[in-house]
Amino acid sequence: MLNETILVVDDEKEIRNLISIYLENEGYTVIKAENGREALEIIKNEDVHLIILDVMMPKMDGIEACLKIRENYNMPIIMLSAKGEDMDKIFGLTTGADDYITKPFNPLELLARVKSQIRRYIKLNNQNLIDNEEIIEIDDLTINVDTHEVKIKDKLINLTKTEFDILELLSKNRGIVFSTEKIYRRIWQEDIFECDNTVMVHIRKIREKLEENTRKPKYIKTVWGVGYKIEK
Repeated sequence: MLNETILVVDDEKEIRNLISIYLENEGYTVIKAENGREALEIIKNEDVHLIILDVMMPKMDGIEACLKIRENYNMPIIMLSAKGEDMDKIFGLTTGADDYITKPFNPLELLARVKSQIRRYIKLNNQNLIDNEEIIEIDDLTINVDTHEVKIKDKLINLTKTEFDILELLSKNRGIVFSTEKIYRRIWQEDIFECDNTVMVHIRKIREKLEENTRKPKYIKTVWGVGYKIEK
């Protein structure tokens, strides 16, 4: 049986219960919350490994809750919303979410995404226990793979787990161009569900945090029509 705890945040009781049934059948421990405010109180007192967070909720919606969570925590967040337009998805990802799924959803697809995010989160935590730190240096950029820290000229840069994973992938394979599809498969460890802007949004957020001029990026380069790379 699994020990990971998942927080399901949705103001619809039926949705909370449906998700909980599938997660508990897989061995996960499930905690439920009705809104973002309640979720914030729970994660202060519970060891939560992943959050499924609805967007439209009373008292505190998912967008505001995600922003507040990201101030102190880096566990994976999967946004859940009835809105399916690209801009809604992009906005959800820019707040710090790692993935986004729209209602009505296939519970098995949601479960697959949960498992993928949990695997990466547990792998990251295990890496942080390693004594010998792995350091990657690119000009003024320093990436500590084991402590999950990124610095530019000793200034700490706060990246989400997914942003860090993408940066680590490109920095460990300098000179190699990765398409958005290849990045998705390597980071999410599954085939892309649909043609969307998930990878592009994460690349943009990384650049906003690392670059002085995002129109002329110093670190992550765009190879037009092909993908992204960090030069040797």
